[in-house]
Amino acid sequence: MTTTPTDPTTAPGRPPVVDMATWQAARDALLVREKAHTREGDALAAARRRLPMVEFDGTVEVVGPDGPVPFLDLFQGRDELVVYKHMWHDGAPHQGQCEGCTANAWQMQDAVYLHARGVSYAVLTEGRWDEVAPYVAFMGYTQPWYSVRDMAAPVGDSMGSITCYLRDGDRAFLTYATTGRGNEPAGGTFGLLDMTPYGRGETWQDNPDGWPEGRHSCWYWRSDADGNPTWGPTSRPVPQWTRPGATPVETLGRRD
Repeated sequence: MTTTPTDPTTAPGRPPVVDMATWQAARDALLVREKAHTREGDALAAARRRLPMVEFDGTVEVVGPDGPVPFLDLFQGRDELVVYKHMWHDGAPHQGQCEGCTANAWQMQDAVYLHARGVSYAVLTEGRWDEVAPYVAFMGYTQPWYSVRDMAAPVGDSMGSITCYLRDGDRAFLTYATTGRGNEPAGGTFGLLDMTPYGRGETWQDNPDGWPEGRHSCWYWRSDADGNPTWGPTSRPVPQWTRPGATPVETLGRRD
């Protein structure tokens, strides 16, 4: 039996409950818009490939586990490089480090498909290496990290961003950079949540009437030891609770 939008069992304001054929028709109509969105994304990607480039000194040194190395080493012999620039809170313990950057870095722990395509990946941060190294070990990150403290753009400078580079022999070029929601491709969770009935559960969403009320942006990025989302002093970035030795905390130990 087909359930109509006026069915009293349907909560007020929620989308109607319908039969499969009706759902498929609505889904097909939405697919037309989704395909247009995909094609526009392809057009934007084509425009990115045509952006002018900025040449810079690829011999400038960043600091990693083996000490200072030329930036060109980050390409690992490949021609393309994507980096995530990780914010850093000086002197803060592990739980006080940036939750947004943690969300992105955690979801990009394995770059094998980028490598297969001939693209290298690294994380750059403004933190001092003596602070960064224990954090990387605690998190279990296997992708290369480097400190770019006090370095100017386009190697250092603005953190919390994705930046792309091209190498031509011993020459290095900046090709693209983005921040804010432009970072979302680094975190597949966002796209998956956008497909779910309640989405990200954030206040800015355009939801049907009667849907659960949203919370502040990225409210689920930190939690306490019991898994309750909170940005209070007892919280950690969510992935940290999976790490050996992670214990309940009483302070983020940072200056906001």
